[in-house]
Amino acid sequence: MAEDRIARASLFLASGTIVSRLLGFLKAIVLAGVVGVAYSQSADAFAIANGLPSILFAIVAGGVLSAVLVPQIVRASVHADGGAAYVNKLLTLALVLIGAATILATAAAPLLVLLWGGSNPSIVPLATAFAFWSLPQIFFYGLYALLGEVLNARRNFGPYTWVPALNNLVAIAGFLIFGFVFGFDPTGQRTPDDWTAAMVATLAGSATLGIVTQAVSLFWFWRRIGLRYRPDFHWRGVGLRSAGRMAGWTFGMLLLSTAAGIVQTQVVATASNQGAANAAMDTAWLIFMLPHSVITVSIATAYFTRMSEHGRDGRHELLLHDLTSAARTVVTLLAFASVALIVIAYPFARVFQSGDFALVAAVADVIIAFAIGLVGFSVLFLVQRTFYALNDTRTPFFFTLFQVLVFTTLALVALATLPKEWLAVGVAASTTIAGGLQLAAALVLLRRRLGTIGIRSVAVSLGRAMAALIVPAAVGVALVWWLGGFEEGGFAVSDRISALLSMALVGTVMAVLYAAFLLLFRSPEFRALAVPVVSRLRRR
Repeated sequence: MAEDRIARASLFLASGTIVSRLLGFLKAIVLAGVVGVAYSQSADAFAIANGLPSILFAIVAGGVLSAVLVPQIVRASVHADGGAAYVNKLLTLALVLIGAATILATAAAPLLVLLWGGSNPSIVPLATAFAFWSLPQIFFYGLYALLGEVLNARRNFGPYTWVPALNNLVAIAGFLIFGFVFGFDPTGQRTPDDWTAAMVATLAGSATLGIVTQAVSLFWFWRRIGLRYRPDFHWRGVGLRSAGRMAGWTFGMLLLSTAAGIVQTQVVATASNQGAANAAMDTAWLIFMLPHSVITVSIATAYFTRMSEHGRDGRHELLLHDLTSAARTVVTLLAFASVALIVIAYPFARVFQSGDFALVAAVADVIIAFAIGLVGFSVLFLVQRTFYALNDTRTPFFFTLFQVLVFTTLALVALATLPKEWLAVGVAASTTIAGGLQLAAALVLLRRRLGTIGIRSVAVSLGRAMAALIVPAAVGVALVWWLGGFEEGGFAVSDRISALLSMALVGTVMAVLYAAFLLLFRSPEFRALAVPVVSRLRRR
């Protein structure tokens, strides 16, 4: 029954994530029509500025909340009041800190833009103007994360993944208004000097209004399940010290990741207007994150509360069972997603990038470099959550330090050796390589902590999935080639509609073939996924 509940929760989370991500893609497409993607200074300036809030929120609290809040609320739930006092005190403290950080960051917008994008002075003034409108998002990212993680800890999973759809709808409306009022620029011909204050306010303000809507809407879901937030500034004596220790290591880990992010942004910004740069990296990362968010995050979120309970009670064998069960499902699904993204990368890039084939290829090659590391990235996410469930954020700090050192070294090598048109691909490949080595280190450390961790069963599932993908991948490549997806003027890359049709055809054929081979290989993971779906269809 517990597994059925987790399966249902994962499905509900995934459905919300799919809707939100599809709207996110639509938002990215509309934005690309407004400012372009590759070779666009306007797009790169907006990418730097609008990326700052999420980066800075991650530094201040993002990972701290995901690592600390759910396990601590689970532990506090045994208190006489069910953890209500703890939640109010923890939320009050977090909101005070995030609010102060938001004010400081907004005041320091010019310095932050120089730090992240100063390697290309031509886009700094425009990026700074965008940043003043974008940086207030930090507070509302924090509010959304706090309210949502409390709902997750109370096993009310749906709102956290569904309300981002509101954010995307608001932003899409704002971007369309910008396009109709100030003009669309899909090839990125508009220069930084062409922008007015009204244009900056409309574009960046729309993005910020979307984040505000996303956060504030969660209060309604709190009220529906009887939660009430009452600010409580009496922070002593409720057991926040344990949360503080965990948060300290997580904060250090996020500083490391941010340092790597600065390196990435500065390195890639040198290629602006000469090849794929910041906007192309953001687009490729959005595509890369779709299967991870829909599948891995949904599964991990549904498992995490129970894993935290196992960690609290010392039931390590059950904790590892949850980890391996989640990981086997993830590798079976994400192996297909990784290969499919590689196969359809060129049509996928054409959905976002207008212009000649060279611009499409510039984005597609970055997608491929990221997609190679998708399975490892998602398994690492599960392993990190296992450490968090054990109340251990110290160990993830050290394997993140290792990853940052490897990535920074490889990114600087790419800067020194690659031509500008290949620099973004080199940096994306550096991310993939560093992430793979980080996963290896994390598994070694987890095994040292808990003994046998069942990695062999996960490896068997991955090997079975890769064997089942040989024929689907070959057929997919042949179909993309037949549709002209690898050449100038081919149907699959001729326009957005053709690209979408080609992706649908190739993806469907590959998925059907993959399912057939998984059945042939008697994949237990596929049977576990298929049985509930078939049963529901039969009931209808």
